[in-house]
Amino acid sequence: MYHLTNIIILMLYDAEIINKKICLKIKMERTKRGWSQEKLSEYCDMSKNAIGNIEQCKNTPKICTLLKIAEAFGITVSELTDISKVDL
Repeated sequence: MYHLTNIIILMLYDAEIINKKICLKIKMERTKRGWSQEKLSEYCDMSKNAIGNIEQCKNTPKICTLLKIAEAFGITVSELTDISKVDL
């Protein structure tokens, strides 16, 4: 049986992996379109540094940020956060 601390560590590890995959998915979607970080930042009304920090996993995107990015790509948040085919 897992100790509670081990379960919490596993949950945090899973959350970190999920965040990394979402950040990578954002970069993949951007590069698939041939967009620069600056172009995406203009579409999202965000700074280029904010996009860069998300793509480098320095910042975890909030849901409102995911909504802006998904809208810029013309996809749903569900599609943006579908990380089933994203490998680290």
